[in-house]
Amino acid sequence: MQTTTRRKFLKSTVQTSFALAGLGLLDTGSVMAVEPIKRAGAPRLLLSLAGYSFREYFKDANHKRDAKPDPTKQIDLFQFIDYCAEHGCQGTELTSYYFPPTLDQDFLIRIKRHAFLRGIEISGTAVGNTFTFPAGPERDQEIANTKKWIDYAAIMGAPHIRIFAGAARPGMSPEEAKHLCIPAIEECCEYAGGKGIFLGLENHGGIVSTAEEILEIVRAVKSPWLGINLDTGNFRTDDPYADLVKIAPYAVNVQMKGEVQPRGKAVEPADLPRLVKILRDADYQGYVALEYESKEDPWTAVPRLLKQMKELFAA
Repeated sequence: MQTTTRRKFLKSTVQTSFALAGLGLLDTGSVMAVEPIKRAGAPRLLLSLAGYSFREYFKDANHKRDAKPDPTKQIDLFQFIDYCAEHGCQGTELTSYYFPPTLDQDFLIRIKRHAFLRGIEISGTAVGNTFTFPAGPERDQEIANTKKWIDYAAIMGAPHIRIFAGAARPGMSPEEAKHLCIPAIEECCEYAGGKGIFLGLENHGGIVSTAEEILEIVRAVKSPWLGINLDTGNFRTDDPYADLVKIAPYAVNVQMKGEVQPRGKAVEPADLPRLVKILRDADYQGYVALEYESKEDPWTAVPRLLKQMKELFAA
């Protein structure tokens, strides 16, 4: 019996070592460019919900709203965490846009405490950054703000922050924009890695509008703390599903959308079973956060989509 247990332990240790090497977390003497993540074990999809799904209803919001919020339905981040717990989520993505403007450590600790007592993990947060500014105050501010949110994530115990690349500035070529973006990501990854936090570059238009574009940037970054924040609804290409297959092996977090829009076509319902299969085929292990952006009222649509996702994850 002891021999069998020892063999299992050794096998598990070897598998874990290979997985860590794939992530670049073992000291190999040099920092390599980002490669597909090698994970030991079977795929594991954990359900989370992005705060952006209720963007019209947060009491605090630093972006324009499509409509004036109904005061009877307004919520704060504590109530959003409660909502996630009550709907069977394992995680909650607390998007940075909905934190109060005067944010301090005490608030972040209270958020962490509240989530823990509700049995919810803070799966991540997000910053609305742009890394394509040339050298100067604007670029410095974008990097500083990203580092600030890395500090905030560390206090809350959030393991992941989704980041953007941005678009080429006026008069700038896409190649110039990429060359500006890569060192900014590397600088922020170095800072994030010191706190054990992953940065996930999202396929969010601009210079990462296609699978090839985002992979070019990700593969150029030399850091074990960068991956892709795979957004299932953001590709506007001829075959969004095929492009998601290409980037799925690099995913460290997933945003699940209820719709897709192939190039030149109308918006259509997403094939959720197909999306789940793409993630499983890539051996993805981690959070899949529903980020609801459709026209239907989120108070009625989100529970239905969460139920569908739970059923698919359990199948």
